[in-house]
Amino acid sequence: MRTGEEAPRGALALPTGAAGTSAEAITAGVRAWVGSAPLRDLVGHFGGDWPGGDVAAVLAGLDDFSARHWDFRGGRERPDAREPAFDPATARLALATAAALGMVRPAPPARSRYAHLVVLGGLAHACQRRVAYAAHLLRAGTRVTGEVAVLGSFRPLSEVERQALDKAGVGPCDTEVAALDAAVRREFRVPAPAQDDGRDAGHPHHSWSSRTYRPAGCPPVRVLAAPSSEPARRRAHTADTQRFWAGHVLLRAGDPVLMVTAPIYVPFQHCDALRTLAVPYGCALETVGVDPALPDLAGLPEPTPTPGRYLQEIRSAIRSMRALHTALG
Repeated sequence: MRTGEEAPRGALALPTGAAGTSAEAITAGVRAWVGSAPLRDLVGHFGGDWPGGDVAAVLAGLDDFSARHWDFRGGRERPDAREPAFDPATARLALATAAALGMVRPAPPARSRYAHLVVLGGLAHACQRRVAYAAHLLRAGTRVTGEVAVLGSFRPLSEVERQALDKAGVGPCDTEVAALDAAVRREFRVPAPAQDDGRDAGHPHHSWSSRTYRPAGCPPVRVLAAPSSEPARRRAHTADTQRFWAGHVLLRAGDPVLMVTAPIYVPFQHCDALRTLAVPYGCALETVGVDPALPDLAGLPEPTPTPGRYLQEIRSAIRSMRALHTALG
């Protein structure tokens, strides 16, 4: 793909894991994604030389390059990232590359039956939409033989997030996991959990909570907030919640697991899940994004990602694939 040209319609396949865990297949998928022509062109457009060496060296080089050119967060939460100003050609290239890398157009689930359905948390509007999409999949005939796991953290909501929830008629929520819990109650029509467990350690980085709902005609729905694996440094992140959930269910080799997020996060969160779930447990893993073409879910439309947001999440995917490749040895 040349600078300024549109990416091909077919997105690049993510590292596999949909039929079970094969280190060879996952490594081949990482190699194909990070060595793809769209990503090479994007690096060249920003003045970079393609890193030499094996896959590990390329990933390390891309991690360093993206830190210098595509890190607009600087350690802050995603809503606090700065928004860069790009010329039209750069903006078009960023969007086209994101499309080619599987971050724009959602794909429907490939199976009709899964052992578990996992919903990942995020910003307040995303929490509502992802839970609503999970409920939509179940109503549309997707079968789940285990549980629906809704994973979040005790991240405090911003004032903007709280205002958005209030405007949509969602009750007061102070944290991400509270927003997820409110979405579960609304979408699955459950007034109270059947089980409520957890530990208030006096600090959100150390605390955890688990609420299990039993909606009529649906599998159990668990809303889980994990403690941080590095509480002195940060809050719990996606990988922490996935590992914590895996400790609460009996994942078996080959069990098909469907994960729901937003299209922009599919590559990075899929690779995080391969590392934290598929590799140690041998489960089969598929990750899909909420379909924005569906009628407005939960009264909170998904904001259209900017070129800067896509570049930031291309960096997230690179870093996630580097951690995955390292875990595979």
